[in-house]
Amino acid sequence: MPAEPVEYIAKIRKQYADLGYKPYQWVVSEEPPPWQPMRKPLSKCRLALIASGGVYVTGQVAFHFKDDTTFRAIRKDVKLEDLRFAHFAYDTTDAKRDPNVVFPIGTLRRLVDEGFIGEIAEHAYTFMGGVYSARRVREELAPRLTDRLIAEKADIALLVPV
Repeated sequence: MPAEPVEYIAKIRKQYADLGYKPYQWVVSEEPPPWQPMRKPLSKCRLALIASGGVYVTGQVAFHFKDDTTFRAIRKDVKLEDLRFAHFAYDTTDAKRDPNVVFPIGTLRRLVDEGFIGEIAEHAYTFMGGVYSARRVREELAPRLTDRLIAEKADIALLVPV
């Protein structure tokens, strides 16, 4: 029997209201992003992982829940048991059982071993999804992450939303 869809819009509206925010305004882009074709086969690419699940490593500072636009750099060789989760908008139970559901580093390592992906960038980047201010994401978080991906010479990025 197929699972019922999650009524996530109503759930998110309630979560934001419970935090004292005004009703959430969904981002609507006037134009689609410019198409960027692959320049080489995936098997030759350096892939960067970016995840919005509030993932961090033991020893790093956890994310806080109110408009946190910081990010964490996580080494590609991180041990899965060292991963932690701090997020207000999803139940982290499944992520704690198998971090790959929100941070698929183990899956990506296997795909590199199989030759499907060329390599993984030295660091993955994680942040707290559900930032209320789209402007702060656009003007603060996104440019900082972009600079990191350029510095790591990433060819492509896998974006994993929560």
